[in-house]
Amino acid sequence: MRELITQAGNGSEGSDREDNDTKERRILVDAEVDGVRCLLTRLEKSPTSGISFSPRESEIARMVAKGYPNKTIAAVLEISPWTVCTHLRRIFAKLHVSSRAAMVARLINGGIVKDVS
Repeated sequence: MRELITQAGNGSEGSDREDNDTKERRILVDAEVDGVRCLLTRLEKSPTSGISFSPRESEIARMVAKGYPNKTIAAVLEISPWTVCTHLRRIFAKLHVSSRAAMVARLINGGIVKDVS
């Protein structure tokens, strides 16, 4: 254990990509102890990890990612197109973007929107 702690303190590190979560995983220690491979890792926060959306914002973001225009989103959700636009402005502000394409890219890269097909 002391060897693992020493290696972690020395900053031996690498980086690996998780298949399931799409979160960055930083490997602090990769050592073999008594014939057993031990990995000490730290998950890196994604740029969108601290952002939370309301259920309505999440639904609108998902529909925008699928390519629906505001009028269609409004009709499906039975709300005004102006309300859709308001939700989009709030989503843009939370993600610090200024276009639908940038919003979708940020949501996909952050793992917030998974199924866009």
